[in-house]
Amino acid sequence: MKIKLLFTFFVLFFINMNAQNYIFGKINTEDGVELTDATVINIRTNETVVSNNDGHFMISGRVGDELRFVKVGYERVSKKVSEDNLSSSLQVILIKAATLIDEVEIKKGITGDLKIDAKNLNQQKKVQKLKNELALYISQKSDPRVLAARPGQFVQPKGEGFSIGKVKNKWDDVDLMKYLISALGEQYFIDLKIEKPLIQNFIYYVFAGGFERKNILKYGYCSDADLMRFQRGVLVRISSYRAPQTQK
Repeated sequence: MKIKLLFTFFVLFFINMNAQNYIFGKINTEDGVELTDATVINIRTNETVVSNNDGHFMISGRVGDELRFVKVGYERVSKKVSEDNLSSSLQVILIKAATLIDEVEIKKGITGDLKIDAKNLNQQKKVQKLKNELALYISQKSDPRVLAARPGQFVQPKGEGFSIGKVKNKWDDVDLMKYLISALGEQYFIDLKIEKPLIQNFIYYVFAGGFERKNILKYGYCSDADLMRFQRGVLVRISSYRAPQTQK
């Protein structure tokens, strides 16, 4: 009897610890403007949702999960889910990303003074000479004696190495989504009758259909073959994506 009670206790404890909850929240700008179509990602489960017209969102998770908030043109924000977030709304503020202004080159014109003009016009030749000398220096192999250990200096022995655990991906689904839109162009999706505000949602819909992207996210690189594979996935998923609209 005691064994049964103990077993029941551990089962209930395990279910409680692994129970999924829903986190509700709202995303605003630093000026208090509600952000629409901001992406929310649960890093543990890789679940992705998008905020609605009022900036509200709902995503499943539990205490300790990391939520990442992403919006084009804004700085990314990550937050850890706490006990308070399960009972009250999570307020998130995204700050606009700083944009760099391209440097404007001001070229000096001819003044008519031979000494000044000769000095100014020869700057380009000096720069080119420096570049050539640097290129020559870099192409030369270093003398092995430069990197050799000094007498009495400890040298780390070479070995097969060791594992340091799971390597963090260079990309996440948001990075891949942005690349696909950049590589294929928004017109590609518009031609498929996907409205511009729904392009991101459709790409995540293709991802959810089983599009294999493990290596793409790991190395942060999408090859031409991966791009063609994604387009094939689009053709497979487009009919089911439109189905709810055509059945109305």
